[in-house]
Formats: sequence, C-alpha cells, structure tokens
Amino acid sequence: MTIDIDLKREIDNSYKIEIDTIKEIDLSDKRVAVVTNPKVSGLHLSYLLQRLKVKELYIITVPDGEQYKNMETVDTILENIFNHKFNRKSLLIGFGGGVIGDITGFSASLYQRGIDFIQIPTTLLSQVDSSVGGKTGVNNKFGKNLIGAFHQPKAVYIDPHFLSTLPDREFGAGFAEVVKMAVIFDKEFFSYLKSANLSSLEVRKEMIKKSVELKAYVVSQDEKEAGLRASLNYGHTFGHIIENESGYGGYLHGEAVAMGMVMANRLAVKLNMMSESEADEVENLLKRANLPTQYVIKDSESFYQKFFLDKKSLDNKIKFIVPKSIGSFEFRDDLSKELLLEVLSEFKG
Repeated sequence: MTIDIDLKREIDNSYKIEIDTIKEIDLSDKRVAVVTNPKVSGLHLSYLLQRLKVKELYIITVPDGEQYKNMETVDTILENIFNHKFNRKSLLIGFGGGVIGDITGFSASLYQRGIDFIQIPTTLLSQVDSSVGGKTGVNNKFGKNLIGAFHQPKAVYIDPHFLSTLPDREFGAGFAEVVKMAVIFDKEFFSYLKSANLSSLEVRKEMIKKSVELKAYVVSQDEKEAGLRASLNYGHTFGHIIENESGYGGYLHGEAVAMGMVMANRLAVKLNMMSESEADEVENLLKRANLPTQYVIKDSESFYQKFFLDKKSLDNKIKFIVPKSIGSFEFRDDLSKELLLEVLSEFKG
C-alpha cells in the first residue's frame, strides 16, 4: 500500500533589501528581540532603537567573535526568547556583522520550527554578502557553517551610516567579498574597483549596491545552492580550511577568503584558465585594502583531506570554483590529488 502526501506548491520567500538611511521599521504588532554584541550595541544601538516601532522589545547581547558562532550561543538566544514567551508571530533582528546575522537567522529557523527575522548588517562584509540570501548556521570542530539552515529574512536594511565606525581591518574583510563578486561575475566592476577611491562614501555605496545586485540575482536563480549559487564560494573552499586551522580566531572571515582566492587563482593558472598577470591583478587589488594574501600551509596532506568536509563535495569529489579569466568561472570536480597537492605546495613555509 502506498499513500502519497502531495506537497507540491509555490512558496514566495521574496523580500526587500533597503540600501539607505533607516527611517522607521514598523513592527508595532510584534514582540521583538534584537540580537547584538557589546561592540555594536555600544556604538549603534541607540541609533537603531530610535527607528524601531515595536509592541515589546528585548535586547539579547552575545559575545563578539567568530569563535562564538556555535551552538552554545544559539542556546543562549533560544533560552532568552523562551523566557520572554515568544510565539510564532514574534520576530528576531540580527544587528551586527556576519556572525550575528548567521546565528540570529539560525536561531529563528529553530524556534518553534521557524519564526521571522530581519537582518540589519553593520559591517561591510555582512552588508555586501552574508545578510543576503538566507544562509544561516554555526561552526563546529569539523568546519565552518556545517550546521545550519536556509531561512530567508523578511527584510534587510543596509544603512551606510554603520560603516562610519568600522575599523580598517573589518573594511578589508568586507572588501574581499566585493572582489569575489567582481572576479567571478563582472570584469567591468573589477576594473572600477582597481581605480576607485576606497575611502570615499560614494564608492562604498556603489560597492554595496553592485555587490547586492549581483548576489540577489544569483540567489533568485538558485536559492538552495543546487547549482549557480555555489559560485559564491569562490575562495571559500580554501578559506574555510584556513579559518578552521586558525581556530576561528586568527583571521577574520574576509581575510581567510582573500587568501583562499589567491590559492584558487593559483589553481586557475595551473589549469591555464587564468593568466599569471590576471592572478597578480586580483592579489594587488586585495592588497589595496591591506588584506593578507599568503597563508603558510604546515601540512599539505592534512589541508587536502579537509576539502572533503566542504559542503560542495559529493561522492568523494571536491567541487572547486575556478575563475576563468576575470569576469567568469567554471565548476571543476575532476581535479587530481596530485594537482591539488602541487598547488598547496606553493604555500608551504
């Protein structure tokens, strides 16, 4: 006997991304919790609270740093909203950088099987990348973002005001993700970045706008990363291992991605998909934002084995996003261990 459960239906997960000064966010019929960290709270919480209209408001403060992107922090958030008797119509706001956005979204996906959340990113990296697309999750000892869920926000508010207090190192980490988008999708955008004044507010607004447009297009084509969206992991296959080996505290995410892109480009050069001069162009652009570009690999075999923990690996095949010149890319899952070890050997001390 077979009984079919017919669940075929269209689900509309569409939402707006506002790139401008926040005027008012009307949530007057909801119980709301803002999840943030001490640094962001001290700098910007009062600015946000002046613009929030809510029924009941709670502030949940969690520690700052990638090393706290774990299940323990998620438990802290969930315990708070259980204590405040949140229901399925309640809402979370992730107010901070990529770590805050990811753990807030993941907590929202878990509470009573899923409640709404809003992203209000405060770093360049979270504004151009992690706040858009609905990827949420935490790290564990096996790797980065291996526990998580696709859970789209109800809205994203990107206010350039928050960048006024952003440290140079955090700006560089976000710039790495901007460069990523340009290298794999838009040669003209890459050329613009090469000559742009990176300290100009107007240039920063344009970087955010262009990066979000590109990512929004990709996500709309492939929400659950079944194909095209995996291209956004250019540099991340290597970068996530760098973060793991560094204990999620040695480098900012964007710094690891920058070094990962340099590694991916070396692979592209070996495959005759990118010229040496193009690889140098990318590295020099990353250096403009004082990003690290050279990671020293201590054990090539250990580094290689960690590729298989990547979420894109399937049936013992590792999928790499390899730039094909500047402005395009290819997926490759046919690369030999010998070739990959040869590339990794170039980064040994």
